[in-house]
Amino acid sequence: MREADIVDISLAQLSKTSGLNSALVKYYFGNKHGLMMELLERDMRQIVQSVDALLAKEFDPETKLRRHISAVVDTFYATPYIQRLLMRLIRESDPPVAQRIADTYLQPIYRAYDRLIGEGVEAGVFRETDPQMFFFSVTGAADRFFSARLFLRYCLGQDSLTEELRDRYREHTINFVMAGLLKG
Repeated sequence: MREADIVDISLAQLSKTSGLNSALVKYYFGNKHGLMMELLERDMRQIVQSVDALLAKEFDPETKLRRHISAVVDTFYATPYIQRLLMRLIRESDPPVAQRIADTYLQPIYRAYDRLIGEGVEAGVFRETDPQMFFFSVTGAADRFFSARLFLRYCLGQDSLTEELRDRYREHTINFVMAGLLKG
C-alpha cells in the first residue's frame, strides 16, 4: 500500500508481494477486512499513544504543537495510506464498528487538539482557533501531500517522496500552520 500509494490491495497482490499464501489472511484475520482493521489498529494505536505522551510533557504549548505537526508529517511519510484507510474502514463498516473506530482513534486526537489549542490560547500565545478545523487542516495537508505521488511524477518529474522532500515539507507545514495560529 505504501509503495503503490493505494488503499485497495487485492489478496493476490498481497500474496505476490509477500511471497505468502493468501489463505493465511483468512487464517489469521478472517478476511481482507480483518487484515485492514488490524493494520489500522496497529498504526493508529501508535499515533494515539504518541499524542498522549506529548500531552504529558512539560513543554510550552507552541513547542508541543510544533512537535506534533512534525510527528504528523513523519507519520504520513511512513504510512501515507493511513487517513485513506481510516476513512475507508469507517465508510465500509457497520455503524457500531465505525463508531468504535472513531471513538478509539479520532476522538482522542480531536480532544488532544482541543487541549493543545486551549492551552496555547490560555497562555496568550495562540489565537482562538476551532480545533475541528485545525484537525482537518493539519491531517488534510499531510494526507494530500503524501498521496501526491502522481502529481510529483507527471508534473515535477519525481518518482518518489524522498526524506529531503519530507523534511522540506515538514518545515514548511510547521511554519505555515504556526503563522496562522500564533498571536502577533
